[in-house]
Amino acid sequence: MISFADRVKGVVFGTAFGDAMGAVVEKLTYSDIKGKYGRVETTQLRWWKSELPETARLGRMRGQGIVTDDTLMTLALMKVYDTEQRHLDAYDLANEFVKEIAFRPRYIPEFGKEALIMDRLFYPEKHIFTRHVLANCEPREGGYGNMVNCGAAMYIAPVGIVNACNPKAAYDEAILFASGHQVSYGLEAAGVMACCVAKAFEPGVMVDDIVNTALRYAKDGTKWAISDICEAAKLLRPIKKDRDEVVRYFHEIIGKYSPMGDDVNRSIDKIGIPSNHYTPSRLFSIEELPMALAYMVLHEGDLLEAVKDGVSSGRDTDSIGVMIGAILGAMQGVQAIPADEIQAIEDINKQQIEKQCSIFMTTAAAIIGQDMGEQEARRQHMNTIQL
Repeated sequence: MISFADRVKGVVFGTAFGDAMGAVVEKLTYSDIKGKYGRVETTQLRWWKSELPETARLGRMRGQGIVTDDTLMTLALMKVYDTEQRHLDAYDLANEFVKEIAFRPRYIPEFGKEALIMDRLFYPEKHIFTRHVLANCEPREGGYGNMVNCGAAMYIAPVGIVNACNPKAAYDEAILFASGHQVSYGLEAAGVMACCVAKAFEPGVMVDDIVNTALRYAKDGTKWAISDICEAAKLLRPIKKDRDEVVRYFHEIIGKYSPMGDDVNRSIDKIGIPSNHYTPSRLFSIEELPMALAYMVLHEGDLLEAVKDGVSSGRDTDSIGVMIGAILGAMQGVQAIPADEIQAIEDINKQQIEKQCSIFMTTAAAIIGQDMGEQEARRQHMNTIQL
């Protein structure tokens, strides 16, 4: 029996592990990764950008287990729950979450010093500050005008934890909360990611159960992308060691729903040229969540193999790793992650993740306990009503 505590730690350390694995190769193509690294097998690698002049100028570090904003924002969301001690919505994102990312300094591993999380964020995540602090928007409309990406889905796993074994509630709360940050299929991915984490807490759950739950709640392009790529993953199991062929199939399928392909960088030559990249659509999906689920299916729930192949497939590698690690960490517990990797992550990032997990699991258990009490009270009330 896997304890609730071990599952919570599995989610959070799974997030950090997948993040650190993918961080060293983020934005490289599959071919680039294959040429430089072969296959990513450990967090203890040198960042491909480490020797570039711009890296030294910006003072950025990755590799050797360093995590990115995916993990830092996940930990920030946990702290919001610890503060509020209840379920959250967009108003909490506009208030307490903004404080965590934009006003409260903490150690930022990529900088090697104390700073604000916002100093490290990509522009679609800085949109949270612009909309809620500078524009003083209605919180539920915070996501309007943002670049549609995986930015909300990458840190939403704590919503799945406080709704453990209740995927519908996790989906609903994630949509309510992340509407302050994202729109369209970026928002949809956050809801589906949270419901997958919640489902993964069920004892005896299998990967197929998690995928079926995702398909039950997912809408439009997100649903179609998950369905198509996970069906392909089942068919590809006999040749899963042929990584070239697997990646070719996966990228061909996801290309119908995410048209950027390997062209993930914004550059001066693209300015003024119309495209539908990162714009709202009912037909599209982010790549990261379908890819994560597909590698989970391909490797039948083997966390290490799924993370290694997922982050080695190219593009937004850290977020693919985060989603695999969080979902399978909930399903299998922290024991599924190598102890030496966990220790390396704790040592270099200085986030006291174990301690933060201990605090948060108490918070999550209290919220779940309150929900159960309310459900029992409702059941008793309904027994007195003639239906």
